[in-house]
Amino acid sequence: MSYLVKNYNRKKIAFKKGKGSYLFSTNGKKYLDFVQGIAVNSLGHAHPKLIKTIKDQSKKLWHVSNAFQIPEGEKLAKKLCKKTFADCVMFQNSGAEATEAAIKVAKRYFYSVGKPNKNRILCIKNSFHGRTLATIYASGSKKMTQGFGPKVLGFDHIEFKDFKPRFPNLKNKIKKNTAAIMVETILGEGGIKPIPVKCLKYLRNICNKKKILLILDEVQCGIGRTGDFFAFESSKVKPDIVPIAKGIGGGFPIGAVLMNKKVASGMIPGTHGSTFGGNPLAMKIGSTVLDIIANKSFLRNVKKNSEYFHSELKKIKTEFPKIIKEVRGRGLLIGLQLYRDQTNFIKHLMKNKLLTIRAAENVIRILPPLNVKKKEIDQAVNIIKRVCSKLN
Repeated sequence: MSYLVKNYNRKKIAFKKGKGSYLFSTNGKKYLDFVQGIAVNSLGHAHPKLIKTIKDQSKKLWHVSNAFQIPEGEKLAKKLCKKTFADCVMFQNSGAEATEAAIKVAKRYFYSVGKPNKNRILCIKNSFHGRTLATIYASGSKKMTQGFGPKVLGFDHIEFKDFKPRFPNLKNKIKKNTAAIMVETILGEGGIKPIPVKCLKYLRNICNKKKILLILDEVQCGIGRTGDFFAFESSKVKPDIVPIAKGIGGGFPIGAVLMNKKVASGMIPGTHGSTFGGNPLAMKIGSTVLDIIANKSFLRNVKKNSEYFHSELKKIKTEFPKIIKEVRGRGLLIGLQLYRDQTNFIKHLMKNKLLTIRAAENVIRILPPLNVKKKEIDQAVNIIKRVCSKLN
């Protein structure tokens, strides 16, 4: 009997340890883990540098209140700002908290400049921004909001099919009270769908013209996942606000909101807080992860491995055109869209010792660690091919 609330439909498997790309179950079986905590364990399991960082810092200081200065947080914030578009960082504990805080930052900015009625956020319908009350209504998914009324106000939506270079319906959705447009640079839960470069540029241009803010949610697709530090970098677009989490902690809970100086000006003392956000242990771990992932040679290797992985998956699609509809994504944020429901396929992958996870539109999400080895990619490719042969 489990005393846990049944809000997860958990698979009948548990793990006792992990190493790199692999997990070892309690019954002694070895699995290739291409879930990695849903793009969280960016450096795989039990990375030696992270173990050393945790061990060293745990002997010094775990937690102090944000009522005091935290040098470890100052150091990580500086590194993030020097590496990115941002001028300021506000640390949180998770992606949902970071996205919720991003919404607050946008609204508070317009309040601070004497425009409190500019308080609505425009999002993509059926996107994913977290599981808090505000973020589920930002996502606009009936499945996520059902039973959690009354509706949290302040969100408007566009359909993803509207995403063409000229956005024919977008201008009509922007009202006098619109404060910001918030989108995932690559929709994760929504089916691993990258927003095209032309579309991102159009979003930036229209935000400039309408004098509203651009929030790019990089919780899942950021921190090296695409081979660029941020997924939006290939578009040369500069957002105003970017929530991050997942990969920056390498498995340890860290979230953050990155922002430019303009919007940060509205966040005066007392406007937001987090008991655990920015604690010394988390900050030290995030700093170690950043030192590894932000390295140019590391990111080049992510691109090299991901290009190989994508090409091998496209070969399987060609070989099994009635099973695989599309290979999606960028970098090591990969989606295999099937013609039928993916549940059975994922079960067969698991039987063959490859762990994956689902997304919308019959998509199987494939999320290896960013330091995955080529031989591990080959192992995954062979398993996927074997399952396709069996189900063909």
